[in-house]
Order: sequence, then C-alpha cells, then structure tokens
Amino acid sequence: MTQTKSIVVERLIPHSAEKIWRALTVPELVAEWLMQNDFAAQEGHRFTFRAAPVPGWSGVTNCVVLKVEAPRLLAYSWGDGSESDSGLKTVVTWSLTPEGAATRVRMEHSGFRPADERGYVGMGSGWPRILERLEQVAAKQG
Repeated sequence: MTQTKSIVVERLIPHSAEKIWRALTVPELVAEWLMQNDFAAQEGHRFTFRAAPVPGWSGVTNCVVLKVEAPRLLAYSWGDGSESDSGLKTVVTWSLTPEGAATRVRMEHSGFRPADERGYVGMGSGWPRILERLEQVAAKQG
C-alpha cells in the first residue's frame, strides 16, 4: 500500500460559518478566491476548476462533490488522474467550526502519493494564500 501525504491549513476567520460557506459554495465567489468553476453543492455533482495550463497540468481539474453538510463540511475529489502528468487524484475537505463570532476553517488536501510530490510542494505553499483570499471574499458577503 502506497503511503500518502496531506496538506492541512487552518485559519481562524472573523466571520460567521454561513458567510464562509457562501464563499465556498457559490460558483462566482469561488472564482474570486480559487478558480473558474461550475460547482454546485450537491453530492455526486461533477464539476471542473479551470485556469491557465502550466507544464505538467492541463489547466482543468475534474472534481466530484463527495459530501455536503451545510454550513460545516464540504468535501470533493480533486482530479481524476487525467489532467496532470503525475495522474493526481486527491480529496479536498473543508471543515467550518464556529468559535464565538469567528469560524475556524480547516482545509485538508489529502491523498498525495510519492508521484505527486511536485503538486504536493506547489499546493502546500499555495493553500495558505488561497485561504487568505477566501477570507477576503467572505468579508464582502452581506
């Protein structure tokens, strides 16, 4: 059995779980902090994230919504193995836990195999900045 690694980023965001949930699940808002997409918060929904291609990645990430428990848990597959040279197939799980007037946001990107090391390193440095942008988008929600 191949050993896998995970990226875990936690951030206490000074907004309600509902505001953050909207930023995580409304496609136009997701596009502001992550990528263009056709996301829908429905288990089994197939969607894509789209960005400019880079060496080793087509610019498209094929995903499937795995779990939706509004407004506290969202999980989706990240990649079906066809979009990158490494055959990346991972899972992103978002957990929202209220703490007073704020919410602890935990993002776990799991399932990185040894062949995925380049993606693991790149995404490991990128996710903290992405959560910072998520916080900025959540702040704009009414």
